[in-house]
Amino acid sequence: MHIEERVVGSVTVLDLKGKLTLGDGDELLKDKINSLVQQDRKAILLNLEGVPYIDSAGLGEIVRTYTTVSRQGGKLKLVHLTKRIQDLLSITKLLTVFETFDSEQEALASFSA
Repeated sequence: MHIEERVVGSVTVLDLKGKLTLGDGDELLKDKINSLVQQDRKAILLNLEGVPYIDSAGLGEIVRTYTTVSRQGGKLKLVHLTKRIQDLLSITKLLTVFETFDSEQEALASFSA
């Protein structure tokens, strides 16, 4: 798992690449989010376009990340979900929890709405 960070306006975009699984990506994501929240950067967009697979630990980490950011008064949104990830979120009823977007432009605009 590899995470590239970029800032677009007031939003921090995290481009995730690789599998988000137990021991491979879940800790990396947790550390990255904790670091952003400590820097008071609470508008976060997770770009999942480069994530071919998420296991239960990876899914749990995304939920924990969402909770951490929300408790701090921030917003975490998801963009570019693959069909597999979209199905996974649908089965687990998490699609109702997360704000998801097909395009990054749409997602970024939603932060200022």
